[in-house]
Amino acid sequence: MFIRDAAPGVHLIEHANVNCYLLEDEEGLTLVDAGLPGVWTELGQAIRALGRRPEDLKALVLTHAHFDHVGVARRLVRHLGLPVYGHPGDRVLAAHPYRYAHENPRALYPLRHPRAVPILTSMLFAGALTVKGVQLSAELDGSTVVPVPGRPRVIPSPGHTYGHCALHLPERDALLTGDALVTLDPYTGETGPQIVAGAATADSDLALRSLDALAETGAGTVLTGHGRPWTDGIDEAVALARRRGRS
Repeated sequence: MFIRDAAPGVHLIEHANVNCYLLEDEEGLTLVDAGLPGVWTELGQAIRALGRRPEDLKALVLTHAHFDHVGVARRLVRHLGLPVYGHPGDRVLAAHPYRYAHENPRALYPLRHPRAVPILTSMLFAGALTVKGVQLSAELDGSTVVPVPGRPRVIPSPGHTYGHCALHLPERDALLTGDALVTLDPYTGETGPQIVAGAATADSDLALRSLDALAETGAGTVLTGHGRPWTDGIDEAVALARRRGRS
């Protein structure tokens, strides 16, 4: 699924219940997160739908380095020579995207949350077990602006992974939260603003505290790593996520 202008100049590509985004400006395109391997065709289609060419894609920025967010990263580096931005706390994870810290046993979740089974199955068919790691070539740091098309500002938001960062686009009133806050949890099948279950979160308490940094942006549109865009503002999304708590 491709949604043009989910926020001004921010385009959503959803494949197998995993989201990635194209930031567009006069300098070109930045891809935020790299989905699963199966997103490759849809990424190319989205670039063409924008009237752009593959060489207009200038950079890849990772909010974090779980396997479902680095799926086509290595292929983009090989084909286009893209720089890959990520937080140094996720450098090892980017190279080994299945070696992520998590609080709870993953195998139990499909049994306890049958609603998640179709979601996880779609991810498997999109290549969830075949992701190759990638080397970071540039680091995200502090609350700096990333020198790529779209000029996103880094919002450190650890918890889901220890190097997790959200990306704020103040001039577009949009916040890309990665998996610091989602509107669909692939491990429970629950919808609405929330942090991701402990099956894939390193530290849920830290993730809940990191919601403060997201709320400080005051963004009106919230674009998440899983689930539909949220247009009722980050304050409301954070309040709902805090109310739901850990899972």
